[in-house]
Amino acid sequence: MLRSARHLAIALLTLAAVPAVAGPPWISIEYPANPHDQRTRDAVLVVNTFHHGTPSAMPLRGTAEGIVGGERRTVQLRFGPTERAASFALTRQWPQEGRWVLNISLVPSETGKVEASALVVLGADGTPSRVTVPTRRDGPWSVPRAVTGDEVLAALRDAGEQRR
Repeated sequence: MLRSARHLAIALLTLAAVPAVAGPPWISIEYPANPHDQRTRDAVLVVNTFHHGTPSAMPLRGTAEGIVGGERRTVQLRFGPTERAASFALTRQWPQEGRWVLNISLVPSETGKVEASALVVLGADGTPSRVTVPTRRDGPWSVPRAVTGDEVLAALRDAGEQRR
């Protein structure tokens, strides 16, 4: 009887833990970066990654998508560590000229697919002017999704409009 009760307790604890682990990640963009923090001093922005409301370090992938002299350009982004868990600094890695948007995604290694993305439109001065985290509805929840190619093109058009 004691053994059965122990197994039941373990099963119930396991089931109770599932909702805390299940569910989508989240990504947020912090701007401006803290100039008093040595690791973020020169950052254009800071990317924060979460699993629900809990900071959780996850692999990031990103590109700067731009139009320079009428030609489309793509620059792979690298993210640096910060002093905070699950926060990553992004310094400027794309040219000053042209118009640019940043496509930043969480790509958990266990799935290998984009699970959350942020699309950052950069203004004429190169600083973030708008951030979008695209979502889809799943019952009562807003679940993050990958940025589409059409959304990148629309954001580039918006960036061009801002420069006029």
